[in-house]
Amino acid sequence: MTLSSMTGFARAAGQWENYRWTWEIKSVNGRNLDVRCRMPSGFEAVEQMVRKSLKNMIARGSVNVNLQLSRDSSHTTFRVNQDMLDVLVEVAIETAMENHLPQPSLDALMAIRDVIEYVETEEDEQTVKTRNQALKTSFDAVLNDFKAARETEGSAIQAVLTGFVDEIERLVIQADGLAREMPELIRSRYMDKVSALLDDTTITPERLAQEVVLLATKADVREEVDRLYAHVTAARAHITADGQVGRKLDFLTQEFNREANTLCSKAPDIQLTNVGLSLKTAIDQFREQVQNIE
Repeated sequence: MTLSSMTGFARAAGQWENYRWTWEIKSVNGRNLDVRCRMPSGFEAVEQMVRKSLKNMIARGSVNVNLQLSRDSSHTTFRVNQDMLDVLVEVAIETAMENHLPQPSLDALMAIRDVIEYVETEEDEQTVKTRNQALKTSFDAVLNDFKAARETEGSAIQAVLTGFVDEIERLVIQADGLAREMPELIRSRYMDKVSALLDDTTITPERLAQEVVLLATKADVREEVDRLYAHVTAARAHITADGQVGRKLDFLTQEFNREANTLCSKAPDIQLTNVGLSLKTAIDQFREQVQNIE
């Protein structure tokens, strides 16, 4: 299964009878699905269809949909705003007489804004319905391209995530090996310190063994290592699973971080601490890429 990114872009043109249009869809990361549409006035029914199609195909992301539409001028008529023109003529004649000015020309008055109105020829209900269906069919096609673009980017991210999981697993294996050596290392260091401070006859071997066991127990990171192994397995399963896994992977990175932090705080040796810090770096890089997944 290919992952889907939350970022994508698609554009396509279409036409129907005297209409021509261009659809454009683009998206960026988002916690949920947020759809914003920019369409000409009067196309509310088309917007509803667009939103429904997106919700059926996209689960997360901030999506912007833009429809640029034009109509042939042969279906545009002109109308004179007679009320406005009458007022302008009256005011112009009165002003000209009062100020002994020449009478204004009709073409000058007609050139004033809003005197001439451009009116689109009204269409019947069936024509509007057929046009909207053509727009919807065109949108569905560009939506498929948009989803394919998100999946293409998701495939690239999937490869990157797999690489980070491999690195995390390598570091967990390294931490596991060091953790197995910790009890003996703690015992050796503790005995050296005791020998430097006390006479060998001052402390019994039994008491020494008890102290070593206590220190080793406090520094035991086996539980954290086992959980990290489990998280690696879960990460691989999510990366190849069906459906939207972005939120699951995001939660998993929190679990990764929790175990890595505990491992670092309990580590009794600088080698194990360094592995823990490298592990935190790899997990953080993994988390950054997860933020792009739907």
